[in-house]
Amino acid sequence: MASGPASRVVDAGLLSPVRAGTPAEAATSDDAWLQAMLDSEAALVRAQASLGNVPAAAARTISELAHADRLDPRELAVLSRGAANPVVALVQAFTRLVAAADPDAAEYVHRGSTSQDIFDTALMLVARRTLDLLVADLEQVAGSLRALAEAHAGTLMAGRTLALHAVPTTFGLKAAGWLAAVSTATDRLKTLRSEGLFVQLGGAAGTLAGYAEYEKLHRGARQCAAGEDPTAAHTDAHTDGRAAGHGAGLTAGYAERLTARFAAETRLCAPVLPWHSHRAPVAALAAELALATGVLGKIAVDVQSMARTETAEVAEPTAAGRGISSAMPQKRNPALATLIRSAALQIPAYASVLTHTMLSEDERSAGAWHAEWQPLRECLRLAGGAAHTARELVAGLEMSPGRMRANLELTGGLIVSERLAAVLAPALGKATAKEVMGRASAEAAASGLPLGTVLSNDPSIAGQFDAEELARLLDPAEYTGAAEELVRRSLTRYAGPSDAQGV
Repeated sequence: MASGPASRVVDAGLLSPVRAGTPAEAATSDDAWLQAMLDSEAALVRAQASLGNVPAAAARTISELAHADRLDPRELAVLSRGAANPVVALVQAFTRLVAAADPDAAEYVHRGSTSQDIFDTALMLVARRTLDLLVADLEQVAGSLRALAEAHAGTLMAGRTLALHAVPTTFGLKAAGWLAAVSTATDRLKTLRSEGLFVQLGGAAGTLAGYAEYEKLHRGARQCAAGEDPTAAHTDAHTDGRAAGHGAGLTAGYAERLTARFAAETRLCAPVLPWHSHRAPVAALAAELALATGVLGKIAVDVQSMARTETAEVAEPTAAGRGISSAMPQKRNPALATLIRSAALQIPAYASVLTHTMLSEDERSAGAWHAEWQPLRECLRLAGGAAHTARELVAGLEMSPGRMRANLELTGGLIVSERLAAVLAPALGKATAKEVMGRASAEAAASGLPLGTVLSNDPSIAGQFDAEELARLLDPAEYTGAAEELVRRSLTRYAGPSDAQGV
């Protein structure tokens, strides 16, 4: 088959179905990144205008024209090879666009800025917009998990450790564990969203020198217009600036005010300092996305295990075409859990790249900064895709309490052997009781006889229990410990989205 036109060179998600068609995919698309860069340019010029350094009319024109559909992302991507980042080509194309509408306004596009100021701010805008979607989906997941935990607080099932039956538990407690983890991860993402997503504003090397110079020029122009002596004013400003610890000609506090206005325009946080080569904000974002997706991956793995043919304790919600096999008509594969697990397995590797790129040299890195972009996008869209998929999985999860109870009986009472050892300990001693139960359990497993039958015939415990008491001790429903209490505790602790806190 012949290759298609260059316009088809896109990432359609063919190899990443977990995020294909989800809101997170749209929020992290090339168009979304392009729009975020334009939003950053527009927010910056509005911030400068609010401080009197850009005409309000120019700021309005630039903001009105800052729409991604006016530019060609593929053309910009190819041109970006020249500067090793997309902002240079974007600024050139956008300046031409503004100049066609208002030549005077074009002078104020990207004024005093640098590529990293715009791209890092755009990165944080894309992150915030994706986190909005992710958090909303996680809150829906938590709501479904609360309902499952409450409805199945007493639903018996086999607890399993190292893949084998351990002691009885309840499905409600399993769901409560999922709930606690999802609520904790959600709260951490909310905190990051409100406190850890920063604008970038540093200029060429983190000193804001370009912004300062334009501020000085506009201040001088305003003084001339007011009939003042700009030379004397410059001398005073220079002295005042030095005394305040600022560069020559920079009005005291201007850098902080500009950063604050820029943050307000973007609804991001204002950093204390520029973070061009201090990449902790990006690494922290990736780490939280990995944690949140890992929490969802745990749910997925549990669902896969419980959905096995020979286990059949849960099943995914049905939908046309879901879970089908290309070869085996009888199969109903756990497709949703598979998608979630695939995302949870990928994100840690991408997050690792973003931890490594913290080793960024000088005031801007030649390569480490550039290596962040695609891994971070993958983290965002995989996490968003996983959360959106988990929302559907958990909301429609089908339980089989009857099968759970039947699986409890598979070992003929061996699942409560721990309880019998504890009950016998006062009469026989702890070591002897454990030895007796070990021997009885081995005999039951080898013979296929129920544990109760083996114990009834064991002379070492003759007279310890009557038939009724032994039956009670062997009832799995009588040995779930504090399971239901723990479920209630979880439901109280994680009562709703506004109350979800860390464990």
